[in-house]
Amino acid sequence: MAEIVSVLAVAHAPGATGWLDKAPKHEQDALLAGYAAMGEKLRAARPDVIVGVANDHLLNFPMESIPDWCVGTADRWRGPAEWFRDWVNIPTYEVAGQRELARHIVRESAKRGFNLAFSDKLEFDDNWSVPLKFFTPEYNVPLVPIHMNCVVPPLPQPERCYEFGRMLAEVVRAWPSQARVAIMGTGGLSHDPGGPRYFAVDEKFDRWFLELLGTGDPKKVVREATIEKMIAAGDGGTVELLAWIVALGAAGGRAATTDFYVPSVPLRCGMGGVSWPL
Repeated sequence: MAEIVSVLAVAHAPGATGWLDKAPKHEQDALLAGYAAMGEKLRAARPDVIVGVANDHLLNFPMESIPDWCVGTADRWRGPAEWFRDWVNIPTYEVAGQRELARHIVRESAKRGFNLAFSDKLEFDDNWSVPLKFFTPEYNVPLVPIHMNCVVPPLPQPERCYEFGRMLAEVVRAWPSQARVAIMGTGGLSHDPGGPRYFAVDEKFDRWFLELLGTGDPKKVVREATIEKMIAAGDGGTVELLAWIVALGAAGGRAATTDFYVPSVPLRCGMGGVSWPL
């Protein structure tokens, strides 16, 4: 059976690669150090494959038909999508998929009450491009991308996201393989893309949310980290933290360790990351 060797969640805001030079040097240094430390920790776990969960920025699905979760089942992926290439300032890259594991996730999830969409043709934007650049810069760890709806109501509720994460970990461990698997959620923290708070960061909310993940009380997390609170901290962006709640479920509700946090107004996002000791 497969082994889960790492569970983490991290911001994927494009400013980290697209216009990092606009931030003051102390923010740049803290951000790069944070990503570097998380990358070292992930690589030290020696994963054979990463199962990632991140929001779809209306890139792959029409607004009237967005699945809660869609599993990428291709053997190979290419990014960033052309429209996002200059914005994220990341050269074109390719990364292997893991079709066998992806199809296993789809099949076994259905048996456990989660009917997942699946696709061989998902395009990537900052959701994968930013974390992969920092964590696996050689693009040498295969990725199973799971795109989720964090944009168009009705959204999956925090309780459902947590249960999906618990189920995902169970299904991954049931994969008949000796593979070492990392589970990674990406998105957040507070930001309001194109909205009235576009040039603001809700540091108070971010620090509250990070402390909440550190309690090791998943019932409290799903009860208090509501979609309404996320929207109040930045509409259209902060709700990406639902992917972190998926990761919390995959970690079995354990207390998270905050690896870094940088509230950067020039980068238009609260930037940070957490990991769960397994």
